Amino acid sequence: MTEHSTHLRVTSDAYDAVAVLYADLVRNGLDGLPLDRSVLAAFADLARAADAGPVAELGCGPGYLTAHLRDLGLDAFGVDLSPVMIDLAREAYPDLRFELGSMDSLDLADGTLGAIVSWYSVIHAPPRDIPSYFAEFRRVLAGGGILLLAFFESEGGPVEAFDHKVTTAYRWPIDVLAGLARKAGFVEVGRMLREPLTEERYRRGHLLMRCEPERPDPS
Repeated sequence: MTEHSTHLRVTSDAYDAVAVLYADLVRNGLDGLPLDRSVLAAFADLARAADAGPVAELGCGPGYLTAHLRDLGLDAFGVDLSPVMIDLAREAYPDLRFELGSMDSLDLADGTLGAIVSWYSVIHAPPRDIPSYFAEFRRVLAGGGILLLAFFESEGGPVEAFDHKVTTAYRWPIDVLAGLARKAGFVEVGRMLREPLTEERYRRGHLLMRCEPERPDPS
């Protein structure tokens, strides 16, 4: 088993173990977060304007955000690494589509998605793996498609591991993460930094990106 596959197994097992409790905690996860909701609303407007295909929430967990995207008028479905999370999402939202899968190896054809939301889901990826995740996002997005990333921001410091309640996660400088996305073929549309609430530990970062269309081969 490779180091990468071991990491995926550890992450999946960790979320399986806490899935029911986690689902209860995040069921109303957007309540009291007007700035987060505004970023999602802006994302939905951009995705509708692009009109390039369905919207995938990658790392959907128990599905509450996928349902929110549906309520914003998007043709949304969810993908998650944890089988228990997928079962809970399907039970809670039987009218929506949820699939088991890894964000870095999606069972999707090239250019089939109009938009992607990664809502605190790349946070567990080791920093060395982030470019491969962005490359996969780029592969499955249509030209002009929209990407929304939400993550824990390092407040000017370096990339830093921290003791996330489920399994090890990483905080990122927003400029560094945006730079890696640019190298993968994304153009920044906007960003939002939100200071932590009383019960939160870290600043929250949000990046809205647009997928650059493939340029024709001049040969």
